[in-house]
Amino acid sequence: MGARIAWVSALALVVAGAAAVVLWTAGLLPLPESRADSDRAERLRKPAEQEEPSEDEGAGNTDPAAAGATAAAAAASAAVDPGVATFGGGCFWCTEAIFQQLKGVRTAVPGYSGGDVKDPTYEQVCGGDTGHAEVVRVTYDPRVITYPELLEVFWKTHDPTTLNKQGADVGTQYRSVIFYHSQQQKEQAEKYRKKLDQSGAFDGPIVTQIVPAAKFYPAEKYHHDYFLNNKKSNGYCQFVIVPKLKKFEEAFADKLKPVEGK
Repeated sequence: MGARIAWVSALALVVAGAAAVVLWTAGLLPLPESRADSDRAERLRKPAEQEEPSEDEGAGNTDPAAAGATAAAAAASAAVDPGVATFGGGCFWCTEAIFQQLKGVRTAVPGYSGGDVKDPTYEQVCGGDTGHAEVVRVTYDPRVITYPELLEVFWKTHDPTTLNKQGADVGTQYRSVIFYHSQQQKEQAEKYRKKLDQSGAFDGPIVTQIVPAAKFYPAEKYHHDYFLNNKKSNGYCQFVIVPKLKKFEEAFADKLKPVEGK
């Protein structure tokens, strides 16, 4: 009797393990990610922060002229910021759900860019032959959220070290890519990427492409606000997007828009 119970228990464990493998292979059960250590999290955030003030520019400096110059510099930077950014970091359902929560972000529109097929369909892009990447075009107020802050969110919410792959999503349409809209964005993105590589924030080298903004094609209407409209009924939303959003909301709590009803 005892041997039968032990055998049944072992069989149950095998069946449960096999079911988990099937779900992961289908992209419905991502493997658990190891928790980043505090040093790595700090290295990832550091490039987006302003440089440390010098002794002459420390907290004790209350020179009105210096304060005015700093404010003027910030205003000048905001004035040349185009207020639009385009990011590709895997499935655009995830990317849209992340960026539309940030304070200062006006719109986050899913779409396709970087390919050579005019007016591509979702099915065509998923086929991997159009050259397009799934992206989100973000419009934002640079007086509220800066481009380097958007870069921080971008790099911290996907894996920029895997070529043409994010989790179970594989193909050039899921590549890590930044489409810059100004020379300033190009320089900021390249500088940030270089610092991240040098800091060892990731286990491997960053493969994110940084290329000029190309023609953007908005995705079909049913892709817009996809997570908001399908989070309770879609398996991908439940098993992939929800865990990613939870980590994002914990890491960027101070940058989130207030939740209605709270």
